[in-house]
Amino acid sequence: MAFGRRKALIAGAVGVAAAAAGALVALGLQRSADRSSAALQAAKFSDLEGRIRQLAEWKGKLVVCNFWATWCPPCREEIPMLIALSKRMEPKGVEVVGIAVDFAAKVRDFVKDYKITYPVLLAGTYGLELMRAAGNEVGGLPYTAFLDRHGKIVHEKLGALTQAEVDGQLARMLRS
Repeated sequence: MAFGRRKALIAGAVGVAAAAAGALVALGLQRSADRSSAALQAAKFSDLEGRIRQLAEWKGKLVVCNFWATWCPPCREEIPMLIALSKRMEPKGVEVVGIAVDFAAKVRDFVKDYKITYPVLLAGTYGLELMRAAGNEVGGLPYTAFLDRHGKIVHEKLGALTQAEVDGQLARMLRS
C-alpha cells in the first residue's frame, strides 16, 4: 500500500472516530438537557397567594424563567425590563415567570414595590438546588432559562439579561 494511501485511510479512520465521539457527546448533552428540563417542569412552587404551581402550567407557551432574589442588585436591574417584556410579548405566547430564591415576606413587598405583573413563584433555598439541576452549576443569580413550547430548556443565561439578548433569543424561538 502506498504511503499516501495509508495516510488517507488513517485520516479517514480518525475522522470517523471523531464524528462518532461527537455524536455520543451530543447525545449525552441532549439527555442532560432533557433531565434538566424535566427537573424544572416537575418542581413545585408556591405563588404569592400560597397556591402550589408548576412551570408545566405554561406548556404550549415560550417561557422566560427568571431566578432572582430581592437582595441581588443585577436581579433588581433587570426586573423593569422583564415587566415590559411580559406586557409586550404575552400576546405572542411568551410568558415571563419569576422564581424567587428568597423569603416570602420580602418577595411580596418587593413585588408590590416594583409593580411586578408577571407570575412570581417562591422557591426559597430549594431554588439553588433547582437552578443547579437546570444547568446553573455555579448557583449564581440572576439565572434565566428559556423554555420552548414543550417545556425544554433551549437557552440559559447566568447573569443579568440585556434587552438585545432576550429579543434575539425570543425571535429565534418564535421562528421555530
